[in-house]
Amino acid sequence: MNRVLGIVSEYNPFHNGHLYHLIQSKKMANADYTVAIMGGNFSQRGDTSIVDKWSKAEMALLNGIDLVIELPTLYCISSAENFADGAIKILNSLRIINNISFGSETKDINTLDRIAEVLCNEPKEYQTILSHELSKGISFPKARENALMMYLNDVRRFANVLSSPNNILGIEYLKALRKSKSPIRPICIPRVGAGYNDLETSKNIASATAIRNLILSGKYDSLEFKRLLPASSTSILINNIKRGHIVKGLSSFEKEILYILRKMSIDEIANLPDVSEGLEHSLKNAANSCNSLVELLNIINSKRYTKTRISRILLYALLDITKKDMQMSKSIIPYVRVLGFNENGQKLISMISEANPKLNLITSVKKFEDSNRNKNLQVMLQKDIWSTNVYTLGFEFDSWANLDYTQKIITI
Repeated sequence: MNRVLGIVSEYNPFHNGHLYHLIQSKKMANADYTVAIMGGNFSQRGDTSIVDKWSKAEMALLNGIDLVIELPTLYCISSAENFADGAIKILNSLRIINNISFGSETKDINTLDRIAEVLCNEPKEYQTILSHELSKGISFPKARENALMMYLNDVRRFANVLSSPNNILGIEYLKALRKSKSPIRPICIPRVGAGYNDLETSKNIASATAIRNLILSGKYDSLEFKRLLPASSTSILINNIKRGHIVKGLSSFEKEILYILRKMSIDEIANLPDVSEGLEHSLKNAANSCNSLVELLNIINSKRYTKTRISRILLYALLDITKKDMQMSKSIIPYVRVLGFNENGQKLISMISEANPKLNLITSVKKFEDSNRNKNLQVMLQKDIWSTNVYTLGFEFDSWANLDYTQKIITI
């Protein structure tokens, strides 16, 4: 019986830490095949990917992933909860996945699962504590962390667990598995080397943040940079840099975002996901008086609204994503969009088609559009296509549109 491992990732870009996680996960799962559900051209923290989704898929395939499936834009730029929920829905729909593996700062998966259990069931006592914490005017993530600490009443075990990004996503995967009563078994690989936002690059494993900073500072030809990534990732990155095909960050679109916010009405801004409690007025006023996103973020940043949340809202405005779109994503099973595969991946596609013949499996966007009758899936796909069209505007050269129709699936 073949064993198939699922991994949810952004690979922005694929580095030595990702390779370590992949190798350890395969060993622990005793996996014959590996499927990656990968975020596309924009990231969950409200930023851009340093290179396009096909380049990231190629890096993954050259380093041991067999099949790369895109996590649709509506999930990959959403909250941690919806990001994880979308990924788990895709993995469940494949009907061949035995394990999902994620990295975390906490070694004990039972600690993460205990928190996931509380968040999944939301006992009344926890809800009361959470409401009290939110009334203090602090951000939801901080209020939730405080409420969980008080409800679980075990500071030694749970302290700082919810302040670590990989732990938060891990808990959301576990929560999504519970809610969907999934047969997929979770595996947790402790993170090694640098922390999520650590800028240290003296060792062989650094954070993706540190690696992107080296690229943006022009140090991509240095030994320091090359030591942090597999050779294939380095080659793909340098090729994209020389072609002018990297996007430095959300600030690459700051004039477009400010233009859009200035053009939008207050009601239209209020209809963006994550906008509540009159935040639309602050966004409108800031857009009308700022010249940069840094300035806008500094004006709006407060105890209640994190910079990550505001950055995601700016991304929603840029990509024309509404509350209705986001709500729709939570209520449907998404399609399975193939970005790339190797020889084993080709076998996986056959196994998936056999296990779930009714699955919406996309290998050609045009063919899917011609045959699809599901309006929600059509809207979801149009958001993916539009996000690519916007993303390429951040290129220095060759900012072509409609790559989702013309770019071939990556095959290794």
